[in-house]
Amino acid sequence: MNDELSGAASGDAKGRPVVLVTEGWSDGIAWVDPAVRGDGAVIARTEVGKAPWGIAVHAPSERAYVATAQGLAVVDLASRSSLALVPYLDQPDVFEFGEERPGGTGVVVTPDGGSVYVAVTRVGRVSTVEQFDVAEGKFVGSVEVGARPFDVQISRDGSEIYTIDHDSFTVHTITLADQSVVRAEVAPFGTEGGLMSHQKPHYAAVSLDGLLYMPYQGRGLVAFDPRTQKYTTAEMTGDTHQHGVALTSDGRLLVVGVGAIGGATQGPSLTVRELATGEETLVPLDKGHEGVLEWVEAPGGRSKAVLMGGSTSRGPWDGLTVIDLDTFERYEVPVAGRPQAGVVLHV
Repeated sequence: MNDELSGAASGDAKGRPVVLVTEGWSDGIAWVDPAVRGDGAVIARTEVGKAPWGIAVHAPSERAYVATAQGLAVVDLASRSSLALVPYLDQPDVFEFGEERPGGTGVVVTPDGGSVYVAVTRVGRVSTVEQFDVAEGKFVGSVEVGARPFDVQISRDGSEIYTIDHDSFTVHTITLADQSVVRAEVAPFGTEGGLMSHQKPHYAAVSLDGLLYMPYQGRGLVAFDPRTQKYTTAEMTGDTHQHGVALTSDGRLLVVGVGAIGGATQGPSLTVRELATGEETLVPLDKGHEGVLEWVEAPGGRSKAVLMGGSTSRGPWDGLTVIDLDTFERYEVPVAGRPQAGVVLHV
């Protein structure tokens, strides 16, 4: 299932962190060198299963875990080969593409590499989080959460995981020691409209102090505290339907704006927010995007945002946008399959 590409890009990337992205409308993941502008940025590609969404990496064991529509893919990072595609306990009847498809979405791996947790969307029912035991190579249990969780995050100490439940306006906190679950409604602008509402959570970033940051429509930034199960909302200025979110190493929040959807009036953008002051810089974009992460080309180098071109909401396309977070210079990198999510990988 491994389809590795050769060429100058592979040599150029040695010693530089690459980005591993899921091809949301294909069956693979791609190793990408964001420093290569234009063709040649894709170093290698591995088939993992239909419609891959989230991806998590455990560097010490050299494993990546990919949540696909068909099951959890286990990938060996050294050989760039797929080792297994494990069906879910609640396996879909059909395998589809798109944001409403059943199957795996968000995924995290515990710090010790022993367990992987995958959010599994089920048709007509609330979703679950399934636990994959790495040593046994199989799923060993599940708990019910909210509806259609786009994202799963893990606490800094690895003791809790959090589901960001798009269609139920909720966050579920799962304590891993006893598998206890706490549900919190997170709806700063109300729940009117239900399934048709766009005032919903999509993705979250976990800060060093344990808060979950979730943007809503370029209007409000929620800071949810799992310890109290309460949240505050700070004003945002983007006025755009917001999806992907990430924290940078120097404490800035990156937020992807898809465009004028659900009452938002402005086009696609990247919001760069200073968490300490609330000051925001809005970087207009000419295309929609889904996920975002910070990429630093080399130690001490410039910090850049890498945005995934595949958008579950509007205007999906085959590529990444790389934006310098100091100068806001940008360029595009072609990647097939509408990239959905990504992680930085040090090779």
